[in-house]
Amino acid sequence: MTPAPVFEFAGITGGYASSVVVRGLGGAVAPGEVLGVLGRNGVGKSTLLKLLHGFLPLRDGEIRHRGLDIRALAPAERSRRGITFAPQERIVFDDLSVRDNLWLMHPGRRLGDLEPYFQRFPRLRERLGQRAGTLSGGERKLLSFVRAFAEDASLMLLDEPSEGVQRENVEHMIALIKARQTAGTAFVLVEQNLAFAEAVVTRYLVLDQGRAVLAGERDAVTREAIVAHLGV
Repeated sequence: MTPAPVFEFAGITGGYASSVVVRGLGGAVAPGEVLGVLGRNGVGKSTLLKLLHGFLPLRDGEIRHRGLDIRALAPAERSRRGITFAPQERIVFDDLSVRDNLWLMHPGRRLGDLEPYFQRFPRLRERLGQRAGTLSGGERKLLSFVRAFAEDASLMLLDEPSEGVQRENVEHMIALIKARQTAGTAFVLVEQNLAFAEAVVTRYLVLDQGRAVLAGERDAVTREAIVAHLGV
């Protein structure tokens, strides 16, 4: 039996102020699945994630998490329901230490809880007392990624997690996502790195000019079709 979706959205339309960026987008993920949202720069991928997590208001559409309509919930309330968002921009609190960034939402937790992540990204352990704003761009991405994973959420919205990250660490990211898939976590993943997406995605949603131009299960969507829309 096909598992019920943990997260589903339909007819998503919205943007910034009077500007409509995405129109009529829909998708769903069940536990352990990854919906890969792909497309060229500026086609609305990040806007979609902001709409899904409540950072931007919907003009139209429906969003359900575990069967509940969450359109009226603020981002913090969605987070408390088990939805974590790692954005592409403003990914860390620059004035806080790496340690404080990691435990911002969970004061009092032990660093030992993060040992599996420190083993893969030892640079973060080395820089626990350092201000996050002094890290390199790739290191800030790793910090955002680990902070999201530390939330132990049922649904993770990841926006360009591999951007600026060294290849070795990208492989570690892939391994961690696969492990969480096995544990039943669902993902909506925005990525420009097609190889990264192909390693974990179970279904695709490809955008152009704010609309879906290609969607389907992994086995039903060819690489050639995706590349044709990415312009690479």
